Amino acid sequence: MSDVYEKLEALLRSLGVKKTELRIYRLLLEKKKPMRITEIQRELGISERSVREHVIRMYRSGIVRRNLIEQGWLGYTYTAVSPGELLENIKQSLIKRINELERELGADSTKN
Repeated sequence: MSDVYEKLEALLRSLGVKKTELRIYRLLLEKKKPMRITEIQRELGISERSVREHVIRMYRSGIVRRNLIEQGWLGYTYTAVSPGELLENIKQSLIKRINELERELGADSTKN
């Protein structure tokens, strides 16, 4: 299974996912439980600010999910999207972008 993870990570790197984001993703996959920013920061030994920036980027990219928690304070916990779901999301996103580009190219060729 680690070979599959390595191939997935190589694909993610080719799509611009940063090394630290891959470390965060792998950690969340291995822990199999929701984690707060501070927990991720402690596990990986990187700054809380850096973790926050990477996790927000990953959330916006659909690599992780977040859940609002209320425990006397408001905050979020993060979990990794399963590798299978992540691969499907990437595939759908690429297909959508290719289709949009093909439509634009088709529209351009009718103008000439």
